Amino acid sequence: MTSRWPPAWWDGALAGEILQRSGEHLLLVGTAIGLALAISLPLGLWISRRPRWAGPVLAAASTVQTVPSLAIFGLLLTVPLLGGIGTTPAIVALTLYALLPLLRGLVTGLAQVSTGLKQAGHALGLSERQVLLRVELPLALPTLMAGLRVATVIGVGVATIAAAIGAGGLGVFIFRGIATVNNGLILAGALPAAAIALLADGGLGWLEWRLAQPRAKGPSGGRRRPLRLAWGLAVLALGAVLALRLLPVPSAGTVRIGSKSFTEQLILGELLAQQIEASTPLNVKRDFGLGGTGLIHAAVRSGRIDGYVEYTGTAWTTLLDQPPPPPQTPDPGRRVFEETRRLYGERFGLTVFPSLGFENSFAILVRRAEARRLGIATISEAAPHTPRWRAGFGYEFLNRPDGFAGLARRYGLRFAQPPEAMDLGLTYRALAEGRVDLIAGDTTNGLIPALDLQQLQDDRHYFPPSDAVPVFNAATLRRRPELVPVIEALAGRIPAATMQSLNAQVDLEGLGVEEVVRRWRLQQAGAVGAGGAP
Repeated sequence: MTSRWPPAWWDGALAGEILQRSGEHLLLVGTAIGLALAISLPLGLWISRRPRWAGPVLAAASTVQTVPSLAIFGLLLTVPLLGGIGTTPAIVALTLYALLPLLRGLVTGLAQVSTGLKQAGHALGLSERQVLLRVELPLALPTLMAGLRVATVIGVGVATIAAAIGAGGLGVFIFRGIATVNNGLILAGALPAAAIALLADGGLGWLEWRLAQPRAKGPSGGRRRPLRLAWGLAVLALGAVLALRLLPVPSAGTVRIGSKSFTEQLILGELLAQQIEASTPLNVKRDFGLGGTGLIHAAVRSGRIDGYVEYTGTAWTTLLDQPPPPPQTPDPGRRVFEETRRLYGERFGLTVFPSLGFENSFAILVRRAEARRLGIATISEAAPHTPRWRAGFGYEFLNRPDGFAGLARRYGLRFAQPPEAMDLGLTYRALAEGRVDLIAGDTTNGLIPALDLQQLQDDRHYFPPSDAVPVFNAATLRRRPELVPVIEALAGRIPAATMQSLNAQVDLEGLGVEEVVRRWRLQQAGAVGAGGAP
């Protein structure tokens, strides 16, 4: 039996994207290490001469290391001076993480230089500066380089988390792979990151060896070695700080499309991108997998991205903080859409387009066999059984206004233990494998029929209508009015069954998102060409 090569998740565009993301990863880490060197070298020299300050400074740097990296990234998003999501808060976080090993390496190396050697240098007529350059720094070089190697390897690993705040890098593949339960995509991010870390560590080890070699000629070799080290570190710092200037800046003819981090959002983001590329001369920059609702909403409001697909129920309750319409409201979906469109324009400067043709609300799911055994079809009927059940929910569902807390109050849900928080893409497998007994999925997910899961009817109408609607920055549409008919042409084109099928092609068949969207667009073009309904 022979395995298929290349695997289904691999396509030609993926290789190019791996190179692009590797470049972004290198620039993030290089810039952060450069900034950390520019800070830690003078600071380390200063506290090495003032021992009473060494403890507090190193303690502060150690405190940063104790904070989980994802928390650091999240906290920096709220700092106005850092400009929200993107590379700036990511670089600041990576710089903070690199300070401790660099500072400790320099301070420890200088402290290990014996007083006798320094006194001997003074006895030979060397000034304090000359003793530092000719005696202390050369002897401190091994520990300083060890700190630099540790900081670099840590930076490469932590930089993968930067993708969660829209900074790019190889973490994009890892988060996308987790969202789609695709081990191939996870490896597409993890293996290049590991290779970069190993190459960086080996390269810095070679640099340390080279800097430690005595010069073959010239009486001034002892003087030049520390100078070469100082110049090398200075050039590295300056070059890394300026490296982001080399990143390609989106031109005036570029539209930036974003998405959240689960399968359907990746498909819809790619659909917008391909629709724009096929219908206009504009280039599209894809910023997919930007995390949760709050993050991507901030991105489109600030102009970091130009558009993405949102759900009216999420917009209504989470972003507009509106109560669900009463059950007796006539045509609640239409009301939620019209009010969402109006309020988005007034409050946020965003344009909401008509629905793509399907609704995707939260779906309370159980195993079909369990539902048949217990004879339950609604959430109300499931409620008496929940004290014996375990629940698993995505992080966003546990915290949003129309999430778990309100659902538990509406239906009187009481579980054996607090719900387990996990990535949304993993909840389906956890339910099918019996790790949990109830989850909150989404109604169009292709895993529902494939894993033999059953959706429980929301008989008390807790979840609001939730149509999939493109959302664009109004300023972008004023600059690019040709986008309006292109996006409007997608209205009503995707039934719920079609969306579920597209999701299944990615989650179950392992096809790439770009290929799935391309196939669907070709089918649509064929239907229109044959005179069929679009």
